[in-house]
Formats: sequence, C-alpha cells, structure tokens
Amino acid sequence: MAGHSQFKNIMHRKGRQDKARAKLFSKLGREITVAAKMGLPDPAFNPRLRAAILAARAENMPKDNIERAIKKSQGGDAENYDEVRYEGYGPGGVAIIVEALTDNRNRTAGEVRAGFTKNGGNLAETGAVSFMFDRVGVVEFDAGRASADAMLEAAIEAGAEDVVSDESGHTIYTTPDSLADVSKALEAKFGEPRKSALSWKPQNTLAVDDEQGEKLLRMIEALEENDDVQNVYANFEVSDALMAKMGA
Repeated sequence: MAGHSQFKNIMHRKGRQDKARAKLFSKLGREITVAAKMGLPDPAFNPRLRAAILAARAENMPKDNIERAIKKSQGGDAENYDEVRYEGYGPGGVAIIVEALTDNRNRTAGEVRAGFTKNGGNLAETGAVSFMFDRVGVVEFDAGRASADAMLEAAIEAGAEDVVSDESGHTIYTTPDSLADVSKALEAKFGEPRKSALSWKPQNTLAVDDEQGEKLLRMIEALEENDDVQNVYANFEVSDALMAKMGA
C-alpha cells in the first residue's frame, strides 16, 4: 500500500508539472501570436517576435508549437488580445506591476484585483507605481558564454547602458529603443542569448522579512497562475533561504 501511495503522489506531482508546463506554453504561444500579428511574421524583422521566440526556446517549447503560434497570427480566426498593465501594492507597501494579454478586460481586471486583495495587497490606478520602475531592455547570457570583462566591453561597444555579471550569468541593460540593436550585436559575438525582452526594472528595492516575503512570493505566484498574466514585476528583496524554501 505504501508503494501504491508513493506512486500516486509521484503521478499527482507529474500531473501538476504537466499542467504548469501546458499553461506556460499557452502564455508563450499567445505572446508569439500577438507579436507576429502586430508586425511581420519573420523574427529577423520583428524584434518583439524574436524576443518571444527566445523566451519560448528557453523553456524548451517545441518548434512545432512555435511555428503553429506564428501561423495562427496570419489566420482570419486569430483572437484579438489587448495589452493591459495593472499596478498596485503588496504586503509591506511593495510596488507591483502586472502585464497581461486579454480578450476580456473585465474578466482579467476582476481576477487580477482578486489576486491582490486575497493576498494582502490592493490594486491601484495605472501609473500609481510605475514611476518607481524604469522601462528597460534586458539581454541575458549564460555565464559560460564570456568573461565579465569581455561581456562588459562588448556591451559598451554595442551601446548598452549597464551590465551585471555573476555566477548565474550576464544581464545587459539597454534603453527600450536600442534593445534590438544591442541584442543583435551581442548575438553575433556570443551566440543566441537566453533572453532579450523589454522589462520593468525597479529603481530601488525594499528589503522585507521572511514573513512578508513569503506572503509576497505567494501573491506573485497567484497572479502568475492567471492565464492572461504574462509578467509580474515587484521592487522587493528576500533572503536566499526563503527563495529556496519557496522554490522560487
């Protein structure tokens, strides 16, 4: 019986993982479709589509799924999605930005609001917290692609604003307008980056204790569970121990 119980637990965990993977692929596919619909369906001439495909590849999304999402954008039956940004506060006054792609603004607004209120936060007006963040381009490479000095030199030459290198990799920051050019120049030198996308970078971060940090991580997890939510950004820091405990 113990063995049977363990098998059931393993299957249940695999089921959760498969469900999470399906949800992630759905979100990645939606971004690819929207990006391809807004511009050319060729990533060489569509920086947003290029970024969406890079994100999909980083998550091992099958090539067939990527091609299907691009083709979907060219069909007359492709859904129309609105890009919406929500802003609010989490526990401890932490600023949070939520980006969504939705075919029903009322539904998504209600669900995002619930994600805030059920987890000790509150939704605010658009613009309420975004002034605490900078809109930036982000290009990321694995640490093994280059030394910190080589990446810094190449990034400056390409026109980047800043570079942060550590054991997890290299993060290059650009202006939104120069993201495509910087990414292309660095790719020519170091190969395909693991990420190239627009992001919200907090100007300052708040240090929170483990109790608040746990609430905030659960809140972000709840928001990211929403099918319409693409990205969640927040301006807080937590301990490495808590990150490990929460599996974040």
